[in-house]
Amino acid sequence: MSDDPRKQDNRDRSQVAGDQEWEVGYVASKFGLSTDQVRDLIERFGNDRDVIEREAEKLKAQTSRPGA
Repeated sequence: MSDDPRKQDNRDRSQVAGDQEWEVGYVASKFGLSTDQVRDLIERFGNDRDVIEREAEKLKAQTSRPGA
């Protein structure tokens, strides 16, 4: 059963559901990354939201540097 984005409780906010296109897309747009980059982060670091957002911020900084 898939998550229902209309539900407003906090049951799974601590994790990023890598199999949910809308959730991967949200993280990607929040940090200016591609969905493939976000899926790679999930694969490398797991689906803990805090870890993914920290690593996404690092990746965003690396890719936005001039000459990077």
